Order: sequence, then structure tokens, then C-alpha cells
Amino acid sequence: MNPHTSLPVGCACCPMSRRSFLKTGCACAGAAGAALFAGKTLAAERTGKLRLKVVYSLHAPVQPGPDWPNVGFDFRPVMEKFTNAFTQAFPDMEFETAMAANEDEAKAILKADQKAGKDGPDGYIVYQLNCWNRIVQTLATSDKPVLYADFQYGGSGGFLVYTAAFLRENRSNVGFVASSRIEDHLAAVRCFPGVLSGNGVTFAEATARVRRAATAQPTAAGVQPDDVKTVSAAECVEKMKASRILAFLDQNTKPEAPYGIVPVVYLPFAELNEAWEKADKDATAAVADRWVKNAAVVEGAAPESIQAAAAMYLGMKEILKRHDANAITVNCLGGFYGGHIHAYPCLGFHELCNEGLVGACECDVRSTSTMVAFSALTGGRTGFISDPVVDTSRDAIIYAHCVAPNRAFGPGGAANPYQILTHSEDRQGASVRSVLPTGYMTTTIELGPDRKEILFHQGVAVDNDPDDRACRTKLVVEPKGDIEKLFTMWDTYGWHRVTAYGDLREPVFALADALGYKVCEEA
Repeated sequence: MNPHTSLPVGCACCPMSRRSFLKTGCACAGAAGAALFAGKTLAAERTGKLRLKVVYSLHAPVQPGPDWPNVGFDFRPVMEKFTNAFTQAFPDMEFETAMAANEDEAKAILKADQKAGKDGPDGYIVYQLNCWNRIVQTLATSDKPVLYADFQYGGSGGFLVYTAAFLRENRSNVGFVASSRIEDHLAAVRCFPGVLSGNGVTFAEATARVRRAATAQPTAAGVQPDDVKTVSAAECVEKMKASRILAFLDQNTKPEAPYGIVPVVYLPFAELNEAWEKADKDATAAVADRWVKNAAVVEGAAPESIQAAAAMYLGMKEILKRHDANAITVNCLGGFYGGHIHAYPCLGFHELCNEGLVGACECDVRSTSTMVAFSALTGGRTGFISDPVVDTSRDAIIYAHCVAPNRAFGPGGAANPYQILTHSEDRQGASVRSVLPTGYMTTTIELGPDRKEILFHQGVAVDNDPDDRACRTKLVVEPKGDIEKLFTMWDTYGWHRVTAYGDLREPVFALADALGYKVCEEA
């Protein structure tokens, strides 16, 4: 477990037994678990105590398929842990529990609670355990106070996007907690009695106060020198225009068209798969051997998966040369799960970025064009796409993905350690954990040509989180600015961000001026 994280999976910190836990209302196995997952609740007889309903938003008690945190993840100890913590910390309250996977199940819960009238819950606690289950939106319409909580490295994508939408709507009955420390969750729950007694403070305001009070203070002692060389904004624009992104979204092709100012052409999976199949066997073996030899750790990834990843790298390199392109992005999950490609491109992307070319995940053209901009601006520092997680208990934003270069300072810079592991969500294939340098300034942006904006924030790299849940690379950064503001833009820009090493504030602002864009600072 990460020493900064005090939300262990399991319930070793709770003296209550599993049987006692089941009596509190959160049955998570067998018939009881099935009843909960169908949207039903196990409820105690009504007393005069304040009653809260804890609703766990997830696909199933044991994760059936690839998604954050990972296939096969057992949520039952996690739910047990949270419910135990509440029942022990608040003996003057009652806690019911329910699970829901979709809006229909959330509506069934709300309808039953409304039918119960005064015997229904006084408020809700909603845990986003998987990313995109839309549960909290329905319960927020109850107008009762709703505490929305992130299970980090599990539900963080949906949590950030949905929280930003609530903030944009100025929804006063929804408060939130984004912390790996259980004490911060309990502090937020303590807001219910005062708000329900009519103390004149909205639930959103009350939880914001306790969240700000508990947010960690910055700990970064200083910033290591990093003499990043950048070109002029005009030269960067010309390099971006001269670039070409190859995008593999599905089995179709499309004519070249610009995304912003960067040309993009969509190609079919068949072309990528053919290049993979035709990769030279001796060259493939040599690349795979080099990767394994240089890795600090090789764990879980089978030799044949690493060989397949090496062939994918060589295939992508050949396609880039064939199309006179310098960037490639692949709908890797759709292609792999659909049987259209037969190797993950993660290690290949890692290698391309080390060379100053761009290998980018998930056919995310916006983030790919952002990486093109970074590389053009800095002479090869491509940065990497991530699914960020915000943790106020560490005053941190964590950039998580199964791809990152291990030459953070560009092709000519020093190499940092890396590990070869399986792709996290499905525990298949081969991907990479880059153990990135700490003590350096990072710059995170997203190009928004549709909005004529560049989204921007910065922070100091302070740690690499080895947590086994979710994506493999997890760079922990202390944001420069207000971490509260970091909750506000996810609904308009989506989950992905691109992070590169270097204090690139002035060059990014100059690039925005050259493009006719404005810079939107999200911290």
C-alpha cells in the first residue's frame, strides 16, 4: 500500500466482523448481494436517529470485465470498510446501504425512498466505485443532501466529470470528497446533521469548508533545475502544421483533415494489423530483448506478449514512415477487444515517445495533437496522456495511464527506470510503468481548437504511486495554484490531460497568442 494512502482494500482497520457488518445492512455476497445489485436495500427498522443511505455505484460486487480498477476486482471488502467506518464513527446515526449499476436502478431506489415518506433516508452518500455509472445524478434530484465520494483509482473519471457538472450547475445540495484518507470522508458526513437542522449553510458549502480545512499543505521543498530549450511560437506553429497524425479508430478510413492546425488521417485497423504481422522477426526479438534487459521489473507480462508488443512498435514505425507522419493514435481497447488488433501498443507508444515521435492512447486526437504541440515546442518532449485522479489529502493530482516515456526530458535526456507489467484494466498483454523523476516542474495542457483555448495547469512532481489498481504509471504532482479549481473543467474537456516536464508557462502562453487562442488556467 502507498504510505500516503489510508484507504486499504479490505477491513483490517475495522474491528467489526463480517457477520456484524452484514447485520448493518450492506450484504455483498450471495443472495443478499444479488438483492442489493437489483436496486433493493436492506433497511433497519426506523428509529428517531438521522438516517443516511449509502449507495455504491458500480457494475457488480466482483468486477466482471475490464475497467478501472481492474477485471476481477472485489468491491465487497471496500464497501464493508466504508460502511463499518460510518457505523462505528456515528452511533447516533443509522446507515442503510444499496448498490446500483445504472440510472434505472438509481430511479428505483429514489422511488422507493420517496414512497417511504418520513421513513425514508434523510440524505445520501454515493460512492463512485466504477467510473461511468450514472447514479448520483438521479439521487441529487431528491433535493436531500448528497455526499458524493470518489473511490480513487476506481471511480475517479466519472467522479471528476460529474462533480464538475454539479459545480457548474451550482447544485447546493451536493457536496463531495476526493481523498484517500478515511478521516476526510467522516468529516464530510459530520456535515449532515447541521445542514438538516437548518443552520443556514448549504450542504455544498459545508462540505467545501471541511474539505479545504483538511487539504494537505504543499510539501515540495523546491524545484530541480531543468533547462528546457523551446522554439518560438511561430516555429512551433509551423512544425505543428507540418506534422501528421495517423488515427486508427475503427475499420474505416477517412481523407486527411486538420484537427485545429494539425493534419489528421483516419486509417483502418486492417492496415495496422498487417504491419504488425509483417514485422521482421529478428528485429522484433531484438526490441523485446532490449526492453526486458533494461526494465527494472518484468512481472505478469508473458514473453509472447512482449514479443507481440515489439512487433506492434515496429509495425507502427513502418506505417509512420509510409505515410510521412510523426504521430499515431490507436483505439487500442476497441481494437484489441474487438479482435481487430492482437497486441497492445503501450510499449510501442512508450518507445516512440522516447524517440520524440508521438504514440498516443485511445484514438484521442485532441490529446495527440497536444502531444504534437509539446514535442514541436520542446524538441521532443512529447509528454504523456493520462487519466488524472485528485487527492486533497495529499494536495495532489495523479496522472495515471499504462503508457509514458522513460525519457521525460526528451530523446537526448536521461532515462528513468521503467517496469513491464500487464495492461492494468484487463491484466492482459504488456504495458509500462514509468517511474518518472521527482522534484521537477511539470506543465499540463489540452488543446481546445473548438473552444479556441488551451487548458493549462502546472505542478511539481513529488512521487510515483505504485498502487496496483487502475493504470500502471501514476505520477503524483503537487499542483501550483488552487486544487479546488482543479475540480471545475472535467465536464467540458473530458478526463484526459497531457503532461510534460518543464516550466512551459511562457512558451504555452506565446503559442496561444500565435494560434489566436486564450489560456484557461484550471488551477
